[in-house]
Amino acid sequence: MAHQSSSAESQSVRTLRVGEQVRHVLSEILSRGDVHDETLARYMVSVTEVRMSPDLRHATVFVKPLLGKDEDAVLKALRTNTAYLQREVAHRIRMKYAAKLKFLADESFEEASHIEQLLRDPKIAQDLDDEDGDKG
Repeated sequence: MAHQSSSAESQSVRTLRVGEQVRHVLSEILSRGDVHDETLARYMVSVTEVRMSPDLRHATVFVKPLLGKDEDAVLKALRTNTAYLQREVAHRIRMKYAAKLKFLADESFEEASHIEQLLRDPKIAQDLDDEDGDKG
């Protein structure tokens, strides 16, 4: 029984490790301009996170163009070049199967700035100050 839990634990560590390797490879490919695409050549694209499926056959790739400009155009260009990127990733990491890449915009920056903006709202700041006063 202990073997099952340790293999599940190592599997999750493995998916994280492979996801990070895929992120590094994609970042390198995009920063070097290895993809021959006008849109991708014009923008610096940050690969912020890669989440692998447990069987390592699917990878969800979160990207953000520098300064967040023309996100839709960049996503379209990445999706157009998915086959090339999948082949390159599989070749450079030497995976048994080429993971299917799915590109999504990384919304975490917008969420973080929205939360920060909410916390700066005078009404919310007042509520937070009141809570601190109750504890003291």
